[in-house]
Amino acid sequence: MLPPNAQELDRLLLAMLDSAAGISDLLFVPGQPPQVETYGVLQSLPLSPLTSAQVEMFARLIIKENPKLLTDLTAQGSCDCSYGLPAAGRFRVNIYRQNGNFAMVMRRIPLQIPTLQTLGLPTVFREVIQEKNGLVFVTGGAGNGKTTTLTALLNEINQESRIHIVTLEDPIEFLHPHQQSTFSQRELGRDFFNFPDGFRAALRQAPKVIFVGEIRDRETLEIALTAGETGHLVLSTLHTTSADQTIHRILGMFRKDEEPLVRERLASSLRYVIGQRLVPQKSGGRLLITEFMGSSLRTREAIEQGENDSRRLHDIIEAGGASGWHSFEQSLLKAFETNLISEETALSYSVNKPKMRQRLDLARNFSQRPGKSGPGTGQMIVVAAATPGKPSSAT
Repeated sequence: MLPPNAQELDRLLLAMLDSAAGISDLLFVPGQPPQVETYGVLQSLPLSPLTSAQVEMFARLIIKENPKLLTDLTAQGSCDCSYGLPAAGRFRVNIYRQNGNFAMVMRRIPLQIPTLQTLGLPTVFREVIQEKNGLVFVTGGAGNGKTTTLTALLNEINQESRIHIVTLEDPIEFLHPHQQSTFSQRELGRDFFNFPDGFRAALRQAPKVIFVGEIRDRETLEIALTAGETGHLVLSTLHTTSADQTIHRILGMFRKDEEPLVRERLASSLRYVIGQRLVPQKSGGRLLITEFMGSSLRTREAIEQGENDSRRLHDIIEAGGASGWHSFEQSLLKAFETNLISEETALSYSVNKPKMRQRLDLARNFSQRPGKSGPGTGQMIVVAAATPGKPSSAT
């Protein structure tokens, strides 16, 4: 039997999950009722406001006196962990202090392992799992589905390749079954104690694929570069908004005098940069918009020698449509043309707003010509819909 307090927490979680469709996050903040985020919009449950004592009780039930989590909470003011609810799934949990009180956010992790098909990702994503070495980054802000996409890629590898896959996670989110591949899933604070040491150890554990939850520092990045150069496929995330910003972020972790060598190593080992954003769609819910860049002679030259007026990664991506490459602007424009998102959404989520405005004006004028039926005539090829019930909630 669960202790009474644990039963209370589980009953509350089940009630919150049943309150709406498309829930991605559960919020517990003193002075507010329990809240859920549904397709990016926060909603309060019709319950009494939580007290500071209630939230602290729930937080301590989840922490379970874990020394590492207690140390993080004391030293940093927050800690990351996971929580499992039988028959309902798992949660990635961030417990933090605000205004002197405990608060926490629980990110819902679907029960089912996502696939490229259920996420509706373009077929070009299958090229990623064919790689045998190098670096693959999935980028975007927090809550834009990076981990979900990487989990789908790992799931495809699991079904097709007889290899050892090591993951370094904070915390473990999706639990992968052993299928064709064998998984060793390691959690920060329980199975290893910092990413650089965990990564070095992983290289001695005979993996062919290494998944690192996030590249957070220079030391981890240096090991990732070495791993990619020595026959490992490394999958990870970065909190950047575009392919060119990803390159700048990586270079920014090194000194200026080190940049030429880092550029050379990165140009030879980088395989793909995939950017993601979840945007509001007209019919409700959110739509997954992607940017996709692979490796070619032109991208390697731009990375190694730097960008200039005639050599920009954004332009190279947009010219790679025949290979399935696409920019955020191209994805947003397709979504607008197929009447999935509004003009305002397309503009607000674009990187280059003046250029996006020109494209939207051209699309609108074209749709108004005789014989055209308006937005919806374009072919949708690079946008994945975030439909209720599918694992497209941000993770």
